[in-house]
Amino acid sequence: MSLSSPTTTSSSFLWGQCLLGFSFKDCNGVFVSSSAAPMTPGRTSFLNWRRRFHLRCSSSPSSDPLLVKAARGEPVNRPPAWMMRQAGRYMAVYRKLAEKYPSFRERSETLDLIVEISLQPWSAFHPDGVIIFSDILTPLPAFGVPFDIDEVKGPVIHSPISSEEDLKALHPIELDKLDFVGNSLRILRHELEGNAAVIGFVGAPWTIATYIIEGGTTRTYTTIKSMCHTAPHVLRALLSHVTKAIAQYVVFQVESGAHCIQIFDSWGGQLPPHLWDSWSMPYIKEIVDIVRHKCPATPLVLYINGNGGLLEHMKQTGVDVIGLDWTVDMADGRKCLGSGISLQGNVDPSYLFSPLPALTDEIQRLVKQIKNQTPCMIIVY
Repeated sequence: MSLSSPTTTSSSFLWGQCLLGFSFKDCNGVFVSSSAAPMTPGRTSFLNWRRRFHLRCSSSPSSDPLLVKAARGEPVNRPPAWMMRQAGRYMAVYRKLAEKYPSFRERSETLDLIVEISLQPWSAFHPDGVIIFSDILTPLPAFGVPFDIDEVKGPVIHSPISSEEDLKALHPIELDKLDFVGNSLRILRHELEGNAAVIGFVGAPWTIATYIIEGGTTRTYTTIKSMCHTAPHVLRALLSHVTKAIAQYVVFQVESGAHCIQIFDSWGGQLPPHLWDSWSMPYIKEIVDIVRHKCPATPLVLYINGNGGLLEHMKQTGVDVIGLDWTVDMADGRKCLGSGISLQGNVDPSYLFSPLPALTDEIQRLVKQIKNQTPCMIIVY
């Protein structure tokens, strides 16, 4: 799904208004939730058609996939299942393809490869949601921030922004440069035929700004944190620009075929709550407000890595679902947030390396814990 967001292979169940999840070290067809035939790799018979296929944000509740209904808190007759990081190295078929196409950017920015990789888990076990194979940094070049991905170091931005002069390189997002994303979503929407939800995702402005300012990944986030105090006007200007770009990108994904969108503020947890309120929350809320106006039926999910101290703050963004990481007890999360919002969480990813009985026991424990707590969602990160 993304080299830039710290998510572990995960799967989820939505039950009524609850999403229950577990993880796999290998994927061997553990459950089947729909009968749609998988896409034949490389099939492009409708490539010309897809360019004419355009979705609006409105949707018909009766025709929405199970996962979407559950994400909205609507009653469903069984728990939908999907894996957050569905496509990736845990699958032998992906590793084989990666040997042929060793560049992550090529795999995540080439139409046929995006579709093939996104549908690999669908071919294997038919989850109820298919998340596009992409990265939270994918839209950056479309608004003036070129980047590379080093297979060892990860994302690299060669010209980090640190001054007002640097901001001049930014420009409004050019969505036509992201056609490979839009067309991939259209194909996925067509291929799944309503049997599973198409899931898009974006990075939150603060998280994206950490890469743009730090020049890549970091352990300390010293540069951007200090900028909050030494050059707040520069940081505000950058966050404002990123917010406008990401809001347009979300609407673009929905209009292209995404049923729901997950917002990753992966590094928002690096901020204490009062600074997150100032430097992250307003920009996420602005995105939510724009999407609510243009795409009111689209469920929005917010996840922050290490968010135990931010739960009540996250709720103020107006999203439909809040993701809890594995350090937060689901029952405590529900007590903290109250009703009226779905929860997503939260099996410790170490269970990926545990024997299957241990994983099964943990799933059953979580199911019992949230049985009478709706709406809520459980997922493994």
